[in-house]
Amino acid sequence: MRAYVLERYGGPDGARLTDMPAPVPGPRDLLVEVRAAGLNPVDFKFREGKLRAILRPRLPFVLGNELAGEVIAVGRDVTRFRVGDRIFARVAKDRAGAFAQQACVDEAHAAAMPGNLDFATAAAVPLAALTALQALRDELGIRAGQSVFISGGAGGVGTFAIQIAKWLGARVTTTASKRGEILVRSLGCDEVIDYTTQDITRLGRSFDAGFDLVGGATLTQMFDIMKPGAKIVSVAAMPEPQTAIKDLGGRRGLAALFWAISLGIRARARRAGVTYRYLFMHPSGRDLDQLSGLIADGKLKVIVDKTYPFEAIAEAMAYVESGRAKGKVVVTMQ
Repeated sequence: MRAYVLERYGGPDGARLTDMPAPVPGPRDLLVEVRAAGLNPVDFKFREGKLRAILRPRLPFVLGNELAGEVIAVGRDVTRFRVGDRIFARVAKDRAGAFAQQACVDEAHAAAMPGNLDFATAAAVPLAALTALQALRDELGIRAGQSVFISGGAGGVGTFAIQIAKWLGARVTTTASKRGEILVRSLGCDEVIDYTTQDITRLGRSFDAGFDLVGGATLTQMFDIMKPGAKIVSVAAMPEPQTAIKDLGGRRGLAALFWAISLGIRARARRAGVTYRYLFMHPSGRDLDQLSGLIADGKLKVIVDKTYPFEAIAEAMAYVESGRAKGKVVVTMQ
């Protein structure tokens, strides 16, 4: 089968399309003919070696974290799916493999595709939508009537986060460029801050929660606009000890490393009277079922910026890496 394989850490030339043996499903696995796969910043960060403290698989390694496709075989212990089912999934972090013509997925990580989506659109959902749902519902505990600040609302996670926060009943403010403003307003955002010309610190301490998708200076400024006792969840900045304990299997050594590297940002949060948390989302077929229902009911739109053929995946990755994408980028298999 054709697959996009990481052969060495570093720049774009460290990964290439090549032939690999097809995967063999385990007892709880679905063997999926991949019809489309979504691209995410984590893909090029993994290629660059920035996640080696967390994940260090043996190379060569098939990249890719989310997919949509058709089940072509099932393991002996599979009960929820059968051959011919159309599914979408965020594959396990230590397994990956979505950038290939075939992939294995634990049945607990998969869900039936929404009936109103094609494969390319469905492949854009799992990682970004699960991240937004788990951050807003589980970590931030967003409730009706609260005010939420989401940085970078026009990106892949941001487009889902705006809609999920509105579904939870929140008032949503986000940052976007002029090009992204029309998009985020169409998704229900109440207020848009043009990050190229406006200073978010002038908004005052008016937000009950913050969801950081940008990191850097934007995150630093977000501490100044949160109410005392508020919480910020980030997927773009610095991991902290709870990341290792709650999201990465209770790895104490990793928690100690994250404690050291996050000293500055945690001190900044304490000075502002704000709680800071870095989130690594987890695959969940149950959560995907909920998202599928929202999509089928027309309560959650999937925004796809560009679709590329699988043979052009290096070009697609470069576009994601450029930071210009509005919504998700997808590759489709022939």
